Amino acid sequence: MFPYLIILIVLLYSPATGKTVSGVFRSNKARESNGQYITRFLYHGENGLLLYRVDDVLTAVQKEGRLLLFQGMQEFDNLSCLERVSAAQISIHLSKEENNQTIPQQSTPQLWHVMYADRYTCQDGQIDGVFEDVHFQITLLNPDAEGNPLDHFSAEEAGLHSFYFLLILAYFIASCIYVQPLWQALSKGGPMLTVLKVLSAVLLLQGVSVLLNYIHMARYARDGVGTPLMGSLAELCDLIAQVQMLYMLLSLCVGWSLSRCRKSQCKPLQWDSTPGSTALALGGVIAQGALLIWEQFEDTEHHSFHAHGSVAGWLLMALRVALALFLASVLYQIIAAERSTLKRDFYLTFAKGCFLWFLCHPVLVLFSVLLNEHQREKVITIGVILCQSISVVVLYRLFLSRSLYWEVSSLSSVSLPLTMSRTARGRY
Repeated sequence: MFPYLIILIVLLYSPATGKTVSGVFRSNKARESNGQYITRFLYHGENGLLLYRVDDVLTAVQKEGRLLLFQGMQEFDNLSCLERVSAAQISIHLSKEENNQTIPQQSTPQLWHVMYADRYTCQDGQIDGVFEDVHFQITLLNPDAEGNPLDHFSAEEAGLHSFYFLLILAYFIASCIYVQPLWQALSKGGPMLTVLKVLSAVLLLQGVSVLLNYIHMARYARDGVGTPLMGSLAELCDLIAQVQMLYMLLSLCVGWSLSRCRKSQCKPLQWDSTPGSTALALGGVIAQGALLIWEQFEDTEHHSFHAHGSVAGWLLMALRVALALFLASVLYQIIAAERSTLKRDFYLTFAKGCFLWFLCHPVLVLFSVLLNEHQREKVITIGVILCQSISVVVLYRLFLSRSLYWEVSSLSSVSLPLTMSRTARGRY
């Protein structure tokens, strides 16, 4: 539980960015960074809008404060302070307590960066005078379906709210149909009960994560802030599910491999918890947990599924690919030495579920490089959620299967749940 608490603390104290942004304009901070960075937003279509409100308009006017809107911040990294400030596509002087700025129409979604600058931003030497900081609130809006500037969602987030709703509906319908048979299967026990419990916990955590994300985005759609705590808890549920699945898959594969080396026939296809398998599984879990925590510190604008632009993110993807290759080598050795067709089919299906879980995220991140910027986050988020849900379902069906695992187990006719009748098995 201690690693989970560390991850929770990191998530709760990571600064959350919303499309209604509140804060303080500081001249000192603007001088240090050649402009105080505020936020980013992907505008699309026409009638995009930026609204601002400042508490002390007199101080803002005295400091000649203004908001600068840029496209493509990377182009200005090598410019001097004056060149960078003058290169802004839109400059909004903070001369009123409240004001709004219409964003020019654009045929494709474009990323805009918002910065603050004043008369002291590019001034050398000491500031002549001390002025109070100015509190502000900025709201960024895209046009809704009717063309009115009421949509708080950036272009890369558009549609995720509806996706989470449909996914919750699918989870609800599936739970109504399958929860009773699954509960009966778990109540009967069996040698693979631990695996079924882990898969059930992972499914539950995935469902809770989707529900919390939906609640957060439903609130976000109204005020542009949402409930950051819900988003952080949703990410925590996903991280715990990732850790549980990693520990289970590594334990099973290594346990089976060590069991075959001892030529033990007393535990066919069961979870063989050995010191070697436990140590390897714990090592993988600790490495993944450390990278996930590191990634949270580097990626302040965290989401449930990152585009992995940070060093920790790329290392995490490399770890997943390495684990997939390791599991492939272990399963290949087992399948090559296995004579039973049913057991080979069991291991092959298990391998498909493992590879889908580990490789879906790296593959989708690499594929997203070919897409436009506003499509990447949606493709990664939707793709990873669906692929990992399918992976869990595949493994669930495998270990509850009537024709694969339960038939090749020597205990299938006595104690295992959802076993086919002897008459039905005779036809296979």
